[in-house]
Amino acid sequence: MALQYHTKLNTGDVAPYVLLPGDPKRVQVVASYWDEAHQVADNREHVTYTGTYKGMPISCTSTGMGCPSTAIAMEELARAGARTFLRIGTCGTFQDFIRNGDIIVFDSACRYDGTTDLYAPPEYPAAAHYQVINACVAAMEELKYPYHVGTTRTADTFFAGHPRPGSSFNDYWHSSWEHFFEDLKRMNVYGAEMEASIVLVLARLWGLRAGGIAVCLDNLLTVSGDEGRFDPDTQLEHSDHSIEKLSKAGCEALYALYLADQQKN
Repeated sequence: MALQYHTKLNTGDVAPYVLLPGDPKRVQVVASYWDEAHQVADNREHVTYTGTYKGMPISCTSTGMGCPSTAIAMEELARAGARTFLRIGTCGTFQDFIRNGDIIVFDSACRYDGTTDLYAPPEYPAAAHYQVINACVAAMEELKYPYHVGTTRTADTFFAGHPRPGSSFNDYWHSSWEHFFEDLKRMNVYGAEMEASIVLVLARLWGLRAGGIAVCLDNLLTVSGDEGRFDPDTQLEHSDHSIEKLSKAGCEALYALYLADQQKN
């Protein structure tokens, strides 16, 4: 097989089990928990490490931000041999009972993105594979991490959509944003991020497995306060501990899935 254009991966460079963070800098953090790890590719926003975790072959590839670059990464990872994908990232929430630092296990995603529409009609579900959900829950229980299982909202925007002016440059604001977050809260949507929907849709279309987990950093209904000023540097709860927790949770979730797979074989 030819070298993949964007990720610079070849057949044999990646394991069947792959973690998908967004930030390239997080890949090395994730790999630091493995028994053995080595970098196999680094191009554009896509950094890939491959190694072993408790004897399980594992890879980690950064997707970059948003569904378009995530779709490219998944297309090329699947061609290189990946078969199970677990999105690991950070997210906001719309629910008051979800606290900063809690893990949200995504069983599904609302498709407020543009990329999935190019692969499947809007009626097609963005649903996680039940085996991946079960493995994520088992890992959270084993690690004793506070967690919630539910739907996330995947969108193409970060600064747009907030209920009051102040999130977008020059106080640009659209009236359709005013009640959008409140509506998502009423619909029992737990998470808010930018990649899960394409991961779930593509894996299901291709007959592969995928799921997602994210550590919550903020409540989108309250983070910008009464004035509506959104400053992610100061208002989101950035913590090395949160990323370390996320990294360990991702590794353990794939390992739980790996053990279940081994028992079947």
